[in-house]
Amino acid sequence: MKLRSLIVATIAFLALAGILYWSDHRKPEETAKASTDTPPAILKLDEGSISMLELKKKAAEPIVLAKNAAGAWQITQPKPLNADQSAVSGVLSTVSSLNSERLVDDKPADLKQYGLDQPSFEADITGKDNQSQKLLLGDDTPAGSAVYAMLAGDPRVFTVATYKKTSIDKSVNDLRDKRLLTITTDKVSRIDLSRKNQDIEFGRAKDDWQILKPRPLRADNTQVSELLSKLADARMDLTGSNADNKDANAAFAKGTPVAAVKVTDQSGTQDLQVRKSKDTYYAKSSTVEGVYKVDSAVGQALDKGLDDFREKKIFDFGYNDPAKIEIHSGSKAYFLTRSGSDWWSNGKKMDSATVQLVISDLRDLAATKFVDSGFANPTIDLTLTSDDGKRAEKVSIAKSGDSYIAKRENDSTLYQLNASSVDDLQKSADNIKPAAVPAK
Repeated sequence: MKLRSLIVATIAFLALAGILYWSDHRKPEETAKASTDTPPAILKLDEGSISMLELKKKAAEPIVLAKNAAGAWQITQPKPLNADQSAVSGVLSTVSSLNSERLVDDKPADLKQYGLDQPSFEADITGKDNQSQKLLLGDDTPAGSAVYAMLAGDPRVFTVATYKKTSIDKSVNDLRDKRLLTITTDKVSRIDLSRKNQDIEFGRAKDDWQILKPRPLRADNTQVSELLSKLADARMDLTGSNADNKDANAAFAKGTPVAAVKVTDQSGTQDLQVRKSKDTYYAKSSTVEGVYKVDSAVGQALDKGLDDFREKKIFDFGYNDPAKIEIHSGSKAYFLTRSGSDWWSNGKKMDSATVQLVISDLRDLAATKFVDSGFANPTIDLTLTSDDGKRAEKVSIAKSGDSYIAKRENDSTLYQLNASSVDDLQKSADNIKPAAVPAK
């Protein structure tokens, strides 16, 4: 038995030793194979350290991009232009971490077979230390899904996915800043709009807009903000036949003026002129040389009159519930005070749902149009207190034919209201009821 146990132990020992020997000698081979199968990186750079980028393409002028003193990218060649920071960042992101699909040849005898003897595209990347890398792109691979690539000074030839070449191979129009106004919307303090012999000036106080000219008027914040948004989004159309912009100047000269606008923010005032030729809008800006086709949304945003920008809502309390409501309608009077989420009237707790219907009707009161006359003998008086007691709004309403006319205290504007909106308010006020008494 002892001999048998010894033989079994010896066999087990030899088997284990064999496994360990195989494992130790197999690992380097597998590691080497995994390393061979992993596509090598072509470029690994710190994107933030790149200070200059030059893009060269056959039969085209080189494009040179450089950072200015403020750290923003600028196009310096073929002519000075503001750069689209996002577009440049996309190019830098690709070149700074460029991976190959595979290594084709580590010591090619002839670069011509890859189109790399005279590369179709070249990207020169310079860092803050003035050290540079030169990426060369050659012919498409036979399958057409990749291109041959190499670094200058490195003999190896790789393939790179075609979409990565597309991310790098950009034109001046792809990389330039296409904004016609380089404004910061939340810093804009004034907008001057001139159209059809009508000048409108908007002024901003914090988040609220006010019409200053032709006379002080309440402004519709949504409408003015939409105008500002369209101005900030105005882009020169450089697609397709508009890329060279040859016909824009002539079309602008013959076009019908739509509007001229001046926008003032912390950096100063910028101008934009928009004209229409047939169904196409063209714009000329003080921030960039030339005339450009623009989206129709820009022209339509400017082609509005004074009343389009006026506030039509009767009350300003918005979506914050008022703290006090006082309604006098003929011989009827309603006094409501809010405490937290509860409403009280003459010491009695009121049903919140019925009070909310009144608030909703007050909030919805809006002019169908502005009128010059018709307000006499008001029969309804409304007083609302909101914003922690800082805002008190008083409105009087008079019957005028089939409709009503409303007038705010200390405001000469007359708001014509639909009869149904006033009737709904009166019905809601009549339907206010005390809160239900909890069952004992």
